[in-house]
Amino acid sequence: MRFANAGTAEVPVRSLLFVLFAAVLASCATAPPKNPSDVCSIFFEKEDWYASARKAQRRWGMPVPIQMAIINQESSFIEDARPPRYRLLGILPLWRRSSAYGYGQVKDETWDWYRTKTGNRSADRDEFEDVVDFIGWYAHQSYKSLGISKSDAYNQYLAYHEGHGGFRRKSYLSKPWLMRVARRVETTAARYRRQLLTCQPSLERLLASD
Repeated sequence: MRFANAGTAEVPVRSLLFVLFAAVLASCATAPPKNPSDVCSIFFEKEDWYASARKAQRRWGMPVPIQMAIINQESSFIEDARPPRYRLLGILPLWRRSSAYGYGQVKDETWDWYRTKTGNRSADRDEFEDVVDFIGWYAHQSYKSLGISKSDAYNQYLAYHEGHGGFRRKSYLSKPWLMRVARRVETTAARYRRQLLTCQPSLERLLASD
């Protein structure tokens, strides 16, 4: 009986440890911004995000508002976002629809391409600094390969979503919903640009004081 009691006592202890471990991981996660519709609010809440986005703009030439509009569309600023799973009979969860992950919903093969070409082998898709650098880098590739201006939010998003081959084939023309999404990204980027003009001097002063 002594051994049986000891064995049964282990189960709740292990369960408790698992719950505590999960809680610790959850507390380490970066919460999405409280007001994702206002880029000034986002950057005042998360000053390191502004520094990272500005750094990516200077390195690759893609404007901060477009970087942020793409992330807003792709993940709503949720660091570990994933596509939904297929479901059997609409109930039982199966595999996910793609390997897309993180702030930018980047697929495994595309992320590996970025890490190989930039040498940034430690980059993670759930790290904001790495993702804005990726988005800037990808926009630079779209500019070189497809001639898309880095300030063209609409076509940059279409190339981001469809890949360079898909954009060349104009695969988006058979996807009216995607073109509507690209227009939404364009509208969000324009709003973020107007907002950023009002708060950028303050953000720069905060950055300089760090």
